[in-house]
Amino acid sequence: MPQVRLHDPQMPRRHDLRNVAIIAHVDHGKTTLVDALLKQSHVFAAHEHVGELIMDSNALEREKGITILAKTTSIRYRGVKINIIDTPGHADFGGEVERVLGMADGCLLLVDAVEGPMPQTRVVLRQALILGLAPIIVINKIDRPNARPAETVEATHDLLLELAQPPEQLGAPVLYTNGRTGTATADLRYPGTTLEPLLDTLLSSIPPPVSDLDGPLQMLVSNLDHDNHIGRLAIGRIARGILRPGQEVVRLSEDGVGPPQKIATLLTVEALERKPAEQAGAGEIVYLSGLPDVAVGDTIADANHPEPLPRLEVGEPTLRMQFSVNQSPFAGREATVSSTSRQLRARLQRELQTNIALRVVDGITADIFEVSGRGELHLSILIETMRREGFEFEVSRPAVITREVDGHRQEPVEECIIDCDTASVGMITETLGSRGAQLQMMRTDAGSGARLTYLAPTRALIGLRSLILTLTRGTGVMATRVVGWEPWRALPPRTRNGVLTSSQTGTAVAYGLSGVQERGQPFIGPGTPVYEGMIIGLNRRTGDIDVNPTKQKQKTNMRASTEDATVKLVPPRQMSLEECLDFIEDDELVEVTPKTIRMRKRILVASERIKLRKREAAV
Repeated sequence: MPQVRLHDPQMPRRHDLRNVAIIAHVDHGKTTLVDALLKQSHVFAAHEHVGELIMDSNALEREKGITILAKTTSIRYRGVKINIIDTPGHADFGGEVERVLGMADGCLLLVDAVEGPMPQTRVVLRQALILGLAPIIVINKIDRPNARPAETVEATHDLLLELAQPPEQLGAPVLYTNGRTGTATADLRYPGTTLEPLLDTLLSSIPPPVSDLDGPLQMLVSNLDHDNHIGRLAIGRIARGILRPGQEVVRLSEDGVGPPQKIATLLTVEALERKPAEQAGAGEIVYLSGLPDVAVGDTIADANHPEPLPRLEVGEPTLRMQFSVNQSPFAGREATVSSTSRQLRARLQRELQTNIALRVVDGITADIFEVSGRGELHLSILIETMRREGFEFEVSRPAVITREVDGHRQEPVEECIIDCDTASVGMITETLGSRGAQLQMMRTDAGSGARLTYLAPTRALIGLRSLILTLTRGTGVMATRVVGWEPWRALPPRTRNGVLTSSQTGTAVAYGLSGVQERGQPFIGPGTPVYEGMIIGLNRRTGDIDVNPTKQKQKTNMRASTEDATVKLVPPRQMSLEECLDFIEDDELVEVTPKTIRMRKRILVASERIKLRKREAAV
């Protein structure tokens, strides 16, 4: 476990610099607040139209409305450069947060004035306090109708009292902000007009970074990036010494000290731009090129004094799933990137260089890879990213990672908090109860809102997020955090019905789908290409049924009065990637391509599936 960072007043410091991380639960307004800080710092020209969510540059981040990758920007205020690290708010991307907190000396703990401290708030704040970061409590969204800033401050202070390391962390200043309008105040009786009170508090409460410029170089690599012109970029904060382009350094990895190498390019962050620098000293966050084999956690050190810094430590993964080469009859039709086992392995290995919370090992065959992550969203974001890059592959249903303790099997347990309206409480409690979750607390407010807190094994929460959205008509919010491990216990059995699988390869037509909808709920519409063994619907009963969605109506010489009547079809159920991962069973797979997400049986031919079931029943 990292040690608390001691702020020795005798050590030389850079008073022209501050490094601060913004940490919060998802959707508490981190990125919006950074937008306001950038705009009020006048880093953009008057004619520039920058819009909103400036830091969420990734298309997937904008679509899902969450921060996935930690990013660094900077502003200047009263002659001081403030490096701001925007971190993800979802617990599944905790690995992103854990590795970049070491670059900061303080943190802005952002808390929604309505929701109060949430699971990820606790997880990230605990890590920040262990590292000795100086916290500033920021109560955001004070303009919301149900805002309760006084209660939120009290709950946040309780959290600090529980997690604080040295006593001085308990004296964190409190500010109240409205990130959307860009205002801050230290006293709710006097409404804010700008974010200057927040910036003034930041300068006075966040300690300047230590500036040991005379010692030999040391820098811990906290992140990696890629530039099309200069190649791989190593990102980190200089812990000691001075760094210059052309300087000879060595890379200290898990394998030991590497050969001497030269820094090709040195960049620092100014607003949203990376600008070349002649040199950078201790305390500064920099981007380096010229080290092609560098990895997250490595130390860049002076070639004559190769002293390593402690390597980064992140939490262990909780879910595992199989990635495999696409073996369906439609393989290769939509892929824009070669997706052989060699290319998939190379892509997953490349992901490991930056995604340090991920684990990848070879599977039982050469074209299967076991991929482990911090949660369902962590893995589904990787799948979606690879799909958009042009890869196609097949994935299995996520399985929980267990461990053996004193001869007993244990599994991860999570705290699950659901915010919904009171009308949805009955459906949610029934759903969670059927999955074996235990209700810990329920709270309602004056505005017909409710908060349910559950304790449940990780495997009981797979696929729950999308189901909560369905039950609450898109208004429910679910948050989780891993709280520990408990002995494996039996959960209520899954009650999914059988599936409807295609018996033919071809194109689905309205006449054939009319027969499908008589047996269950279809997942496809007319004109959809299908193949034998592809899942095209949900059966009304248990057991799987093979149907022919490509069946055409036979032509005859007889004409009925209803001959030209239009076939009426029910709208097909559209399944997201997360829903598909939760829907499939162990004998099924999700086929992911750049254009389509399909579900299929592992064994496509129905007669072979029947023979396998008979053999298993006879054993």
